[in-house]
Order: sequence, then C-alpha cells, then structure tokens
Amino acid sequence: MEKILDISKLRNIGITAHIDAGKTTLTERILFYTGRAYKMGEVDEGTATMDWMEEEQKRGITITAAATTCFWGDCQINIIDTPGHVDFTAEVERSLRVLDGAICVFCGVAGVQAQSETVWRQADKYKVPKLCFVNKLDRTGADFLRVVADVKEKFRAKAIPVQMPVGKERDFIGCIDLIGMKAWLFEDPEAKKDPTKNYEIVDVPKEYLPEAARLREEMIERIAEEVDWFMEKYLREEPITEEDIKKAIRQGTIALRFIPVLCGSAFKNKGVQMLLDAVCNYLPSPLDVPPITGTHPQKEGKLIRKPSVDDPLAALAFKIFADKHGDINYLRIYSGKIRTGQRVYNSRKDKVELVSRIYKMHANEREQIEEAVAGDIVAVVGLKDTVTGDTLCDRQNQILLEPVRFPETVISMAVEPKTQAEKEKLVYALERLKKEDPTFLARMNSETGQLIMSGMGELHLDVLKNRMLSEFKVDANIGTPKVAYKETIARAVEIEEKFIQQTGGHGQYGHVVIIFEPCKDAHPVIFENKIVGGAIPRQYIKSVAAAIVDSAQGGVSSGYPLINIKATLIDGSHHPVDSSDLAFYTAASRALTQCVQRAGSVLLEPIMKVEVAVPEIYLGDVLGDLNGRRAEIQELGVSSGVRIIKGLVPLAEMFGYTTALRSSTSGRGSYVMEPFDYRAAPREVYAGTA
Repeated sequence: MEKILDISKLRNIGITAHIDAGKTTLTERILFYTGRAYKMGEVDEGTATMDWMEEEQKRGITITAAATTCFWGDCQINIIDTPGHVDFTAEVERSLRVLDGAICVFCGVAGVQAQSETVWRQADKYKVPKLCFVNKLDRTGADFLRVVADVKEKFRAKAIPVQMPVGKERDFIGCIDLIGMKAWLFEDPEAKKDPTKNYEIVDVPKEYLPEAARLREEMIERIAEEVDWFMEKYLREEPITEEDIKKAIRQGTIALRFIPVLCGSAFKNKGVQMLLDAVCNYLPSPLDVPPITGTHPQKEGKLIRKPSVDDPLAALAFKIFADKHGDINYLRIYSGKIRTGQRVYNSRKDKVELVSRIYKMHANEREQIEEAVAGDIVAVVGLKDTVTGDTLCDRQNQILLEPVRFPETVISMAVEPKTQAEKEKLVYALERLKKEDPTFLARMNSETGQLIMSGMGELHLDVLKNRMLSEFKVDANIGTPKVAYKETIARAVEIEEKFIQQTGGHGQYGHVVIIFEPCKDAHPVIFENKIVGGAIPRQYIKSVAAAIVDSAQGGVSSGYPLINIKATLIDGSHHPVDSSDLAFYTAASRALTQCVQRAGSVLLEPIMKVEVAVPEIYLGDVLGDLNGRRAEIQELGVSSGVRIIKGLVPLAEMFGYTTALRSSTSGRGSYVMEPFDYRAAPREVYAGTA
C-alpha cells in the first residue's frame, strides 16, 4: 500500500449511528469504491468485511470497532466502523477518543434514534467535527428534510444541507450537489462495465431547480452567519465561487460551528462517492485539530505534543485484540514516529516495551509496515504490559495522555467450570476477554467462591459467554444474568477509629477521625484531606485514602460496592515508631465498616434510560406493561407514524423485555436502553436481594 507522508492529506474518521442505520453497509461501499475491496460485502448475508467476528456474522450486528485504511483522490482515510448497540458503546467511546472526524449516519425513515443521541454526545465530548449522512432514502417513508429538522431539534445543532435528493422513496435516483448545482444520477452498478463509475453528472432537472435554488441560498446564508470572511463577501455581494463555499464549509465544520448534511442510500450504492469527497474536503487532518495535551508522570503542568515527526513520540493505546499469536495493540500516534524494533516507554506502567511489528489493519487482515508517523492509526505487536488507555512515549521526553473513561458495569452472571482443568482454561479466557474489553469485569465472590462476570447488558454478556465457549472451548455452567446493585449510606456520621497492636518488636498504631457523608451523583468515593499541623504524616494519608476506596469497592455490609460517599479526614494521631502504612490502612478500613453500621446502608439499583418504538395500535398494552415494570414515563412522541415512549426503568425489571415486547406487538415493536443512574431501591427489592 502506498504510504502518505503528507499529514495534511490524512483523515482519521469514525462511522457512528444507531443500530441498523447502515454504518457497516456504508463502510463496505466505501471500501469498494476506493478499491480497497473487490466486491461489496453484505451484513444480512454475513459477508461484511468489517464484521469479521463469528458472533457478528451470526447476529448481523457490529460488536467490536474494526479499523481499515483506504485512499480517495490524494487522501489517505483511516476508518473505524463502530457498533450501534448500546451494550457496546465503549467501542464507540474509545474510537472517538482518538479520531479527528466522524460521519454520523441517520436512517432516512426513523431519523434521530436513541443511540444516535448517545454517539452524538460522545463526539461532542471529544470535540470531534462531524458530517451527517442521511441514509436509506430509497425506503418507504424516507424524508430527507424531516431528518435534517430532527437533527436540528434533538441536538440543537446547526445542520446545513449541502445536498438534496432527486426522487423520493423507491424513485430516489440521485443527489443534487447544492454547491456546484449539479445532479449526480446513480444507476445499478451491474449495468456498467466499471461498477465504480455508477453515476453521471448532469444539470439539475428543471422540476428541482426552484427547491435547489432555495436550499442553496439558505445554505450560503447559514454558512455566512458562522464564517466571518465569507459573511463579508456575502454582504458586499461579491461573486461567491464553489471554492469559496467549500473553504468556508471546511472552516466552519472543523471549528464545530455547523454540520454539513449529505444524503444517499448505501445499500443501493447511491451517494457514497459524494460522501468520500466531503470527507476529504470538510473533515480535518491531524494538523487541523488542536495539539494533544498531557502531563508529566512525576511533575505538574501541561505538556503539548504537535502532530509532527519532529516532536517526541506520544501515542495512545486505545484498543487491544487478544490474538493467539500475541496481543495486537491499536495505537493513535499523536507525535513523533515509531519503527519496527524500537523500544518505547509506557509512562503509566513505568515499563519499557519493544515494538516487534507494525501493521496497517483491514478488519482482521494485516499489512506489515516498517514505520508509522504522527497522525496515523496503526496496530503493533510485541507490547507485553500495555493495555487500553496507556501512553507510549520517549523515555527522555515523558508524557502521560488522558486515558479513555468507561461507564460502570450494570449486569453480572456467575460462571462455574465443570472440572479443575476447565477452571484453568476459564481463568485464561476471562483474562483475555478482560484485556480486550475494558467494560467487562471478572472477579471472585469471596462469600460463594463463584466467578462473577459483569458487563454492560444482556447482549454484551451473551456475546462474551458465547465467545468463551466457542473461541476458548471452555466447558462451564453459566448462571442467569443478575443486576449489579450498589449501596450508599443513609446519613452523615463522624467515626473515630484506632488500630493498636502490640507485638514483641515494633507494634502497629494508626488513629483516624473521618467524616463520612452521602454525596449525590458522585458515583466513586470522594476522599478529602483536611489534616492540619501534621497530626498524620503525609505518607500515611495515601494509605487512608486507598483503604477507603478499596473497602468501598469490595462492599461492607452485603457485598455490594459502596458509591456516592464523601470521606473527609479531619484528625488523627501517629506514633513515631509503631505507625505504618498498614496500621493506617487498617484503621481507615475499619472506620468505613463502622460508618455503614452506624449510618445505615441504602441499596441502589441501576436505572436504565429506555426508548420504545411501537405502532399506535399497541401503545396502550406497551404502556401498561412498562408501568408494571416500575417505569417512569417521561415523554410520549410520534416519529414517522410510530409512537415513541421514553422513560426510566429499573434494570431488574427489564430482563426478558425483548420477548415480552415482541409478543405484545406481534413483532412490530423495538426498544433500546442505556445506563442512566443509580437510585434507591424500594424495600421489597432490598428484601429480595438479601
């Protein structure tokens, strides 16, 4: 593969959307039209290049983010195709963390759906410039301008159409480029000898001229509102060229002032080439986004790394694939360069790693290269201790980049090996899966001796369970999914705890006075040190903080982790000889136990944000069923003739809901849900978990 050395011609993009909006189909078409694939894979047939895992092909959904590289014109495009199901939202999170731009795909019929909102917020969180692609315009009920209005309303975003469709629903035949005022009419690719040239560019049909002229004028006005030099040109009524418009769109898109909206039908091979042009013209290169910032592992203050091969190396490991021949670490290189055989420094682990091989990835296929430079996304083999979120850098120029943050797990199930030999295989499999997926946890329950798997939802755990049984050949009994409850304290208390132990030699002495109080919406335990006058030496305060965090995670009264607690260390004392880290760790841990006993614990259950789409005829039955599940209905709306129910429901009540919804709607209803918050559970729930 030809190597692009000009960073300004590099595009690192992700394709994101709600499940079944057509992300993977769009990626397949991009690979075909750029010449990266010689034929188009289909999701429904299990032949999609990017959905290469067995579980993805069986289920017809994307589970893990897959990376590939292709070329369009003089640009190199690194693409990450991300999952649409909420259970795998961490794949989207870690992808957007390292990308420079995103294509947000919307269904032309359904418009903005629940998971569309989640991935949009994730892109906003990392300040990723976006293009919108309204897909499936060949479907019955598709309406391009309605989806544009939906994007504006739901996201309060300045969405600017730069295209409009020619024809509607089954008569959708092409797109009008509002910048150049030309129509691209697409044919069946099988009808031509060269399937990649499946279009002809013609003048805008007369019947579309008035609407196209109106939308073009509106587009120019909206751009002028956000780009100063373009506004001056517009107000002075100077001639505005196509190049002026493209330059202004690029500037406004990169500055996050507005989002260009394009249209097409990926499945019908319409509009894909125009989208590729837009990616190259409007989305940023690594040079167009702010330089990455980080900190020194041992010093205070910010460090900056520019996207240049002349700056010291700074790379973030954002994904791991556990291969039988060794872990494959996906890296985004922000500055500097790496070569095969180079030793790099893991600043989070304080370890030196060897880069054995460097690959360009195409889904699960690899192409070995000798060197990778700033701005690129590559995979490397040979890193022994590097995991997701670690920073690789030059040891003489250390930097620590902000790691990727992931949501907490909300569901768990027990797994029990059938024999001792299977136990070893199970432990190995769980370790491999944990390394790949930061939202998957596996731990031993100290009371029951069972191994507990925790994940983001029923589908997430089901996929991991099947992978464990098929890929790793583990013979084990799998329990039913259970809710991951947590606890907090009912009121504020002040606890004084001493740990004193006399032995033949040095004894142990630790004395702490801590105020524990409920802390709403904190989720982790917050520790604050208010010691003055050196009552407790600084080196022991870290042990106090660690004890409270560790003890809270392990659970105190009923084994559920404690959250939403603030611990303030206000006083204590130490012994010049007998005090130690262990003594203060033990004293603080006992203080937390005393706190829960005196303040009382409150069981917290995970609450899910649920969106249900059903035909009007079934609305009453579905609402009744949701009310029976302790649902808090927040909104009733209509979209494309379908009733949309939005609300909050305890996760414990949602087990088996897929089957129930299919039964009550004759298979015509659908829903999505995502974690929202933890709230106090009713007493009957508390009694049921005891």
